[in-house]
Amino acid sequence: MKYCRFRAHGEVLYGLVESAAGRDEITRVLVTPPEEVGGDMEDLRTKRMDHIALEAAELAVPVRPSKIVCVGRNYREHAAELGHAIPTEPLLFFKPTTSLNAPGGTIRRPRISERTDYEGELGVVISKPCYKLADADDVRPYILGYTCVNDFTARDLQDKDGQWTRAKGFDTFCPVGPIVTDEIDPWAGIGVKTAVNGEVRQDGNTRDFIFPLDLVIRYISQVMTLLPGDLIATGTPKGVGPVVAGDVMEVSVEGVGVLRNAAVDE
Repeated sequence: MKYCRFRAHGEVLYGLVESAAGRDEITRVLVTPPEEVGGDMEDLRTKRMDHIALEAAELAVPVRPSKIVCVGRNYREHAAELGHAIPTEPLLFFKPTTSLNAPGGTIRRPRISERTDYEGELGVVISKPCYKLADADDVRPYILGYTCVNDFTARDLQDKDGQWTRAKGFDTFCPVGPIVTDEIDPWAGIGVKTAVNGEVRQDGNTRDFIFPLDLVIRYISQVMTLLPGDLIATGTPKGVGPVVAGDVMEVSVEGVGVLRNAAVDE
């Protein structure tokens, strides 16, 4: 299943996304949010609507998480490019839900930062409550789907603070979208790319994760309860770099689509 959230008639709706005539279209309104039923199509209530091309829709953030849990340095070459040691266990941090940003939204570069970086990532959306999973537990039933994330970062503030809350937490610093899909398999290898002004800057693959998704989800679940709709950002490949006002970033995850956002000065 693929779905999005979009604006229509003054409200934000969930939409079922299907391919028709070679393009993705929003074909039905999902009356029941997918995270409320764990993505089970049999329990989803839908209603008819006039089809809308996904590229023509006014898309909203496709997730409504209680928390955004991020994994730092989950690609060896990314850790190396920033001069950091390779972690021996997942390195976790949060982004606040107020940092969420929609596809097409502008990312506001704060005046107090002199360097802001893009970080394209695979995002994982949780389907049902998840706490203290055992090593033998299959994590896949706890995954509602996957999406694109731009873990935008004030790099100079990250280096200055020594911890990452401020650098990662500004409003608009977490674009997500354009859709959520359960039709890809990160364990088999999914491409993750970021382009800036049309030039590819990052080109990674989930096969290169230091910590695979099953380990990441089990690790997080030992600490906190993951709730339906919660978002996990799984780490960024090498090639991060700065952007300035006017730059357009395009994060693409194979099988998901392209998340496009522009930077502006605050």
